[in-house]
Amino acid sequence: MNTQRKNIKLNAQVEIVKKQHQQSGELTSGTVQKILTKSAIHPHGIKVMLKSGEVGRVKTIIST
Repeated sequence: MNTQRKNIKLNAQVEIVKKQHQQSGELTSGTVQKILTKSAIHPHGIKVMLKSGEVGRVKTIIST
């Protein structure tokens, strides 16, 4: 679900993993400001920018 661009909406509440936390798997919660991945599907998750300015790949969609 988090690997398909169509499932990620602007202003959705999500949990992302930032690049520097990929090894530990530490998640960051926030609201989607911008969808950065151009392709319809990405195996590691869709890359987004949160309203806080943090960038990472979506691991969980909390609410749309």
